[in-house]
Formats: sequence, C-alpha cells, structure tokens
Amino acid sequence: MPSSVPSFAELLGECERSAVHLELRDRYAPTDRFEAWKRGERIDWDDRESWWHPYDQLIADTVARGVVIRRARIISEPVTDYIRWEHYVTHANVTAGEHVRWLPRRQATGLALPGNDFWAFDEKLLRVHHFSGDGAVVEDEFTDDPDLVKHCLTSFESVWERAIPHDEYRI
Repeated sequence: MPSSVPSFAELLGECERSAVHLELRDRYAPTDRFEAWKRGERIDWDDRESWWHPYDQLIADTVARGVVIRRARIISEPVTDYIRWEHYVTHANVTAGEHVRWLPRRQATGLALPGNDFWAFDEKLLRVHHFSGDGAVVEDEFTDDPDLVKHCLTSFESVWERAIPHDEYRI
C-alpha cells in the first residue's frame, strides 16, 4: 500500500514562498560522513562533484524557483564534535542556497521554543521531527493546525533574530 506521507522532496516541490527549519539538538544519529570526518577525512570543496548530493540539488532547484530556505540551529557551547562537523559541512547547505544561522543555547533562555525540531512550509504546514535519545528519527508528524504553525514560526523568527549568520559564527 503506498504511503500517504509526503516525502521531503514533495513538500519542497509544492512550496511556493518559504521553508524554515529549526534544529534544537546537539547530536543526531551518526552518519558515515560524520565518522569519516572524525577519522580526519576532509571534503575537497573545490571538487563539487565529490560532495554535491541529491539533497543539495533539491535545495538549489527549490531556491531557483524563488523559495527562501532558512535553517536555524540552537547549540550548546562548547560545541559537540557533531556540531563541529555540522558547521564544517554547512558549506554545502549555503552553496545550495540555504540561509543558515547559529544560536548559542545560553542566548535562547528567554525564548518560547517548541520541544522538537521542525520544518515549516509556506507558513501553513509543519513537519515535526521526533527523535530517540541517540538522535535517530523515530517518526515525523505533520500538522496544519494554525495555532501550532503560528507558535513554531514565531519561535523560529525569535531564534533567527538573535542567531549568528553561518559565515560569522566561529567554532
């Protein structure tokens, strides 16, 4: 039986104006790329073919249609190795067209934040990520509840206002 849950590519494909992503964790489930980085392997940013992935192309195509994509990360300092790696590979996100900012957690104390990471599409649909303790995705929840969407977007904007642009944030 086919799934009725839209894929991320479908959600971005239907997006017309904006997509925002709020990340709240200091660590997610490790990937092969993260493990390679921990072993000292580095990306040759001049060899785009070696690191450009379908995700990057999806973002670039979406941005080319006029959709603004913003990502904000709330992080603890000193940062975890995972966040250090994320900061390093964010070069790909920015090259694809995302706007990325970082907010040290100590600067987020007065903000009303949701309990989970989320994507918001065109200010009307939320894809809320639920993670296990070790950072693996357990499930994604979708909602168009206007009050919840408004809460999450207000939270995102409050983080965005305080956060440091990627090219200015130093690890």
